[in-house]
Amino acid sequence: MSTAIVSGSFDPITVGHLDVITRASRLFDRVVVAVSANTAKSNLLDDETRLNAVRASVESLDNVEAELCEGLLAEFCLRYDDPVLVRGVRTGSDFDYERSLYVINKSLDVPETVILPCASGLAHISSTYAREMIKYGRSLEGIVPEQAIKVIKKGLK
Repeated sequence: MSTAIVSGSFDPITVGHLDVITRASRLFDRVVVAVSANTAKSNLLDDETRLNAVRASVESLDNVEAELCEGLLAEFCLRYDDPVLVRGVRTGSDFDYERSLYVINKSLDVPETVILPCASGLAHISSTYAREMIKYGRSLEGIVPEQAIKVIKKGLK
């Protein structure tokens, strides 16, 4: 049984992330969402808030779980039997970036990567956009999964 690993910093999780996770849950028997630290980013939300927001968002998906990923994603993937890394892309530049990561991950023994294009109408939604809405006190409706909004607001206090 392959385990899909959907990774990201999820700072915060967006409806686009949830779409990719949901679609992966239909393709694979088991999905593990790896909530990772991104050393190139300064996170708005702490690890616990990001993890809890993801868990709240995927609660209705029976074959999906979320875990904190500390260290290399390749090492995290290799804790599972027959792992497949699943990545979502919004644009051509996202695809180019993921293609580069694919080569790196293959060199680190991650068996395979599957790239899912974003669903129609979600290409403009990003964690950066969500963070800007949070920064200026705007609504997160339609940007962040409803289940995650309360978790995020609590984590910001």
